Amino acid sequence: MTNSFEEAGSEGVGDGTRAVRAGLPEPVKHEPTLPGPVFAAHFHLPGDPTGPYTYGRDENPTWTHLERAIGELEAPGRDGVETLVFASGMAAVSAALFSQLSAGDTVVLPDDGYQVLPLVRGQLEAYGIEVRTAPTGGDAQLDVLDGAKLLWIETPSNPGLDVCDVRRLAEAAHARGALVAVDNTLATPLGQRPLELGADFSVASGTKQLTGHGDVLLGYVTGSDASAMASVRRWRKIVGAIPGPMEAWLAHRSLATLQMRVDRQNASAQVIAELLRDWPEELGVRYPGLPGDPSHKIAAQQMRRFGCVVSFTLPTRARADGFLDALRLVDDATSFGGVRSTAERRGRWGGDAVPEGFIRFSVGAEDPEDLVADVRRALDESAK
Repeated sequence: MTNSFEEAGSEGVGDGTRAVRAGLPEPVKHEPTLPGPVFAAHFHLPGDPTGPYTYGRDENPTWTHLERAIGELEAPGRDGVETLVFASGMAAVSAALFSQLSAGDTVVLPDDGYQVLPLVRGQLEAYGIEVRTAPTGGDAQLDVLDGAKLLWIETPSNPGLDVCDVRRLAEAAHARGALVAVDNTLATPLGQRPLELGADFSVASGTKQLTGHGDVLLGYVTGSDASAMASVRRWRKIVGAIPGPMEAWLAHRSLATLQMRVDRQNASAQVIAELLRDWPEELGVRYPGLPGDPSHKIAAQQMRRFGCVVSFTLPTRARADGFLDALRLVDDATSFGGVRSTAERRGRWGGDAVPEGFIRFSVGAEDPEDLVADVRRALDESAK
């Protein structure tokens, strides 16, 4: 299924044009540009069960449009790339891991990644899979790759914002016979394209900046290896971790504004990071876009945008709570990537190795000067 945009060669267009046009069907007179969600558990299927749509757990036309759109963003103009959407980011993560690994295999995970990964580790080990871990920064994964079946990379890492060299690690992993998956949630396809850097899978939570409005739970796996993606598809069928058609439609609709949202949020994140870096107190600010950040050199080589998340550390838990309470334009909430700015003290969850005063700040689409004023005031008030 193609459209005139794909046939014209979308690899030569800008990110905004691609985000607006990706995944749309060929125009049909009197039909909407983006067809509405298809709510169907089953489809008319006389005779032999052939064709693209047979049963609602296997395929849905609304998924097809979204999967094609995400694939166009992750790997524009590239043939042989497949995307599968899931009910959540963790459903996608689980599918990529558990579809590729079996008892006796070895996987390398980050020890500073998303806080649910320790739970994933426990389940992998219960299935007889050896789990090795390494920090994201400094390409430390190179020391534990031998004998691994799969290398899992999260770059930038969440919440520490460390970055590793995807191309270097992918080449090293492939030389040892390992597959490579990159969690691309924080970067989005407009910030980083893991498949172009040599990865086999790009996996992400579409709940975050990809859809950007805090009203959709979604995940996806994009891959270039047909056999590996067939295993991912089989896993989705077995566990039924499928998105609802309404969620898939909302996600596709939201992609149209992705480039505008990302550019606004990333530019404002740079401003907030610079404000925090230059604050009279030492706040341990991390943001890959800051020239002095430990991740900046590698990030500048492989990322096209640096993301909307800034992290920093206030001296005490009480100070951090006071800062969050004093903010007026920023919601105290988990997750990130939405058009409304959010911030939280990550230590409250207990799953991240961060100081009690560590703040993860997700910069939204508000006017940057308003956010700056709000952060300045909250820092001053919380210090009293």
